[in-house]
Amino acid sequence: METLEGYGYVAAYSLINAAFHGVPQMRDRVYLIAYRRELGQEVTFPAATRHITLPPGYSGTRAVALRYTNAEAGYREPDLGTEELPFAVTAQEAIGDLPPIQGESVRRGARKFDKLAPYRAPSDADAYANLMRNWPGFTSSEGVYDHVIRSLPRDGPTFREMPHGAEYPEAFATAERIFNRTATELNISPGTVAYAELRKTIVPPYDVAKFPNKWWKLRPDFPVRTLMAHIGKDTYSHIHYDGAQQRTISVREAARLQSFPDGFRFEGAMNAAFRQIGNAVPPLMAFALAEKIGEALGARASQSANADASERKTEREAA
Repeated sequence: METLEGYGYVAAYSLINAAFHGVPQMRDRVYLIAYRRELGQEVTFPAATRHITLPPGYSGTRAVALRYTNAEAGYREPDLGTEELPFAVTAQEAIGDLPPIQGESVRRGARKFDKLAPYRAPSDADAYANLMRNWPGFTSSEGVYDHVIRSLPRDGPTFREMPHGAEYPEAFATAERIFNRTATELNISPGTVAYAELRKTIVPPYDVAKFPNKWWKLRPDFPVRTLMAHIGKDTYSHIHYDGAQQRTISVREAARLQSFPDGFRFEGAMNAAFRQIGNAVPPLMAFALAEKIGEALGARASQSANADASERKTEREAA
């Protein structure tokens, strides 16, 4: 901000969570807007269109991030809306109309974006899903071509039985229960080689104390957690809420949760597409900011036009 002001700009910034602006994802990011000083334009940020009470982890992180900010230093409090606003877009509203994928049927290998995955019946699509299908310039009438996932055969049964909102400790405990149940059903005794080998095929090897947040199963009735760039290597942070499918989210589901329209195509293979999505600014969030900037510059342009018209009128009257 100091650098921008030194170059003749008026700047301000805010910490905004995309869930307040129609994105089905709790994603806190700092946004900075600057206008040339001669425009005489005050920096403001978009009003919330949705409302949500952020869970403790997000509200706590915000409190730490904002500890040293103040209005004099250019920080502007974001609008958090009120309970009269519609609730934030949920995971089910965002991806519930996309066709199911049975995780146990997916085999290892490269994933290409050349097969059409038809939408479910139109009646299954919520308003958000319809927006993603029909975004001007990026419409997709029949389905999507990048609805692909990784092959994760060991963890499918755990994905199925994990409760919504569960993290790795609960996933580990779930896998242990499945293992013990399976060993009993197969009459495999503890301490045997077969017992140890069976455990490897069911129970993940990660230390519960070291990886408490490594896994997370989506809640269908709530926005999802932040999509990070490393989702290109690890999608366990977003396990599909539909346990019957036994899988993590697909490329297109990640795109939907980031608010990319269905007609937007990603370059490269699956991992690269995931990384592009995780690194991006959610298009709906960018659109909200662009609208606010457009309003400010449009008002300024209108004022300038009116001033010019008034000046010309005065000149005509004088003549």
